[in-house]
Amino acid sequence: MKKLYTVIGLMSGTSLDGLDISCCKFENKDGLWSFSILYTNAIEYTDYLKNKLKNAIHLNTVDLLSFHNEYGNWLGKQVKKFIAQNNLTVDFVASHGHTVFHQPEIGVTYQIGSGQHLANASGQKVICDFRTNDVDLGGQGAPLVPIGDQLLFGTYDFCLNLGGISNISFTMAEKRIAYDISPANMLLNYICATIGKTYDKGGEIAKTGTLNKYLLDTLNNLEYYTLPFPKSLGYEWFIKKIIPIINATPDTAQNLLHTAVHHIATQITFAITDTKSKNASLLVTGGGAKNDFLIEVLKQKLGNSTAVIVPSEEIIDFKEALIFAFMGVLRDRNEINCLKSVTGARIDSSSGVIFEPW
Repeated sequence: MKKLYTVIGLMSGTSLDGLDISCCKFENKDGLWSFSILYTNAIEYTDYLKNKLKNAIHLNTVDLLSFHNEYGNWLGKQVKKFIAQNNLTVDFVASHGHTVFHQPEIGVTYQIGSGQHLANASGQKVICDFRTNDVDLGGQGAPLVPIGDQLLFGTYDFCLNLGGISNISFTMAEKRIAYDISPANMLLNYICATIGKTYDKGGEIAKTGTLNKYLLDTLNNLEYYTLPFPKSLGYEWFIKKIIPIINATPDTAQNLLHTAVHHIATQITFAITDTKSKNASLLVTGGGAKNDFLIEVLKQKLGNSTAVIVPSEEIIDFKEALIFAFMGVLRDRNEINCLKSVTGARIDSSSGVIFEPW
């Protein structure tokens, strides 16, 4: 069994910021894993790709499959360029793909970005489709990052990711627990779009607003927040449950953003305080970790019970790409990378489909 791996991880999140590429080195010494991030790149989506990805949920079957192949080919070209620019030799590429459908309650999860097209275009072995197997085993197919939280970031009590959706992982009774908490950047960016902005840098707009108590109560009273974990969210839920509430609220974008930040921070606080942890450490990553106002409100709500730790920008931006690269390593070794304690599946599993280039 190999002890050292060099892997490229690809991540495209629901916030549609773009494609994160991370070349990482992993080493196993006496059963303990360590990592280093060697090279990274964040590729902003063109308007064409962003709109196509955003509206992929509405495509008919043939058009969706065609785009699945097109996007896989595009991913492969980005990988090939990244390898050439940095003169890399890698073991393989591990790709999350881009989630279009996620309804595990009916056994459906679908990430586009054809693995075969990606492999052919890049000339590299590819491991992708990490969610399907877990869903087939009765799991949520999400969150998947907790295996990396446990094995690579285990010194922190909680690992929080603020992407399009906020999710958290932690250890309870010697089991790793994780679930999606609430919408995060997905909600903030939707409100920003109403005033012609893609996002609220640093939370500067939200900070100027005032709290809309009715909106906050309406959001906090959504049924999802009463459900036990494991549980996960998808874009379909956001369209169905959140957008109608925002659209029906007559208020300024500043106040909507301000209230949305308080909603996100409130739900995160509930998730942490529900574990009854004291003097805990919370690692915060994902694009939302750069939203200074959101971090400020979160610290206020958590008080002195939890230390909120915002790491280096490299970890903030590329932790998910790093961990999907690591999930690929575990799959290549046929070791567990999906935890039943996290997803609710019948068994732990080693998930991911392997594609070789032609």
